[in-house]
Amino acid sequence: MLFTTAFLISIPFLWMVSLSLKPPGEVFRSGFSFLPEQWHAFENYRAALTSVPLPRFLLNGVLICSTILVCQIAVCAPAAYALAKLEFRGRQAMFVLVLVALLIPHQVLALPLFVLCWQLGILNSFAALVLPFVVSPFGIFLFRQFFRSIPDDIIHAARLDGFSEIAIVFRIMLPMAWPAALSFGILSVVSHWNDLFWPLIAVRDQHLMPPTLGVIAFRNEESGNDLGPLMAGATLVVAPLVLAFLAAQKWFVEGLTAGGVK
Repeated sequence: MLFTTAFLISIPFLWMVSLSLKPPGEVFRSGFSFLPEQWHAFENYRAALTSVPLPRFLLNGVLICSTILVCQIAVCAPAAYALAKLEFRGRQAMFVLVLVALLIPHQVLALPLFVLCWQLGILNSFAALVLPFVVSPFGIFLFRQFFRSIPDDIIHAARLDGFSEIAIVFRIMLPMAWPAALSFGILSVVSHWNDLFWPLIAVRDQHLMPPTLGVIAFRNEESGNDLGPLMAGATLVVAPLVLAFLAAQKWFVEGLTAGGVK
């Protein structure tokens, strides 16, 4: 059953790779074969890389996703530590607010975020693509659950050694929670690498576009009905995510499950 489900989910990706290898004449045939009769992969991938600045879009995606991830860890780890290990009035109420924030789709906040970015004067810039995602309720929740599994004696010993609370977070707690950090990093990068909704609102200049928005510009402006280069570009956009997940899947699962054991 699991194999069947995985196969059904992978069909669109296999189809995408197949179309990226075919010439225009084979794309719209009634029958389907994964391997083309006439290989057109070199032409399709060359067009994907040269017709539009796809390498620039990929570089934008790397810069945006890495900046968002660094900012999220810098904000979420101290917040999660406070909710997990510090005693203060209103702690449970704040955690309830984090859980409520998990239920709110990001698209609901698009209009107030757009107005905020407009008032700050950062629309059509990299800052507009990063600022709305600096705080991640899921990141706070995930790190809190993992931090709760770390014994309090370690924190007490660090305090006796003169560590500040911030030092405890980034020099002790976060290194011990690296499986959770890796899992959150994969989820964060995949989410923002694939995000189309907010970049479509926040930026207009082509040199600022992330990969997903860049592929749309490629489709509208250059490829027309020639789906081969379009599918080649989409394959190049998806490939880094697949390779990263396959390389880190063991730690990804460990990070998601370890926080559930107290």
